Amino acid sequence: MRRRDREVTDPAKIREIITNCTCCRLGLCDGGRAYIVPLNFGFAEEKGRYTFYFHSAAEGRKIRLIRESGWAAFEMDGGHEIVEHPNSSRCTARYQCVMGGGQVTLLEDREEKKAGLSAIMLHDTGTDRWEFEDAVVDKTAVFRLEAEELTCKVHE
Repeated sequence: MRRRDREVTDPAKIREIITNCTCCRLGLCDGGRAYIVPLNFGFAEEKGRYTFYFHSAAEGRKIRLIRESGWAAFEMDGGHEIVEHPNSSRCTARYQCVMGGGQVTLLEDREEKKAGLSAIMLHDTGTDRWEFEDAVVDKTAVFRLEAEELTCKVHE
C-alpha cells in the first residue's frame, strides 16, 4: 500500500467497515482478462481471519471461473464523499475500502450452504432467523472466499 498513513490495521475498525459495506465485488480471471461481478455477501471473522460467503445461480460464467481457478480477488467500499475546495486541485474524496484475495470454494454440503446463506442474510438484514427450503438450497450455488490477503484503507 502506497499511502501507509491511510492504512487501517485496527481489527474493530476493519470489521466496522466490512459490516457497513453492502456490496462486494468479486474479481476473477477469464482468459487473461478481468471479470468483476458485484455481489451481496455475508462474512465470519475468527482471530482476524475473514471468510466471505456469496450465492448465485448454480451455473454461468462466475461459477465456471471459480471451478477453473479456485481463487478470487475482492473489493468493497463505502463512505464516499467529495470534498470540494475553491481550488480544484485541492478537491478530495473521502472513502473506506477493503480488498484482498483468497481461495474460493463452492460449497456442496447442504448444511454448509445453509450456514453461508444465513451469514449473507444476517449481514443484509441484521437477523439470522431464516429457514431455507432444502429444494432451494440444493439448486443454489453458495461459495466462500477465505481471505488470505486483506488490506483496509480509509481517507476521512
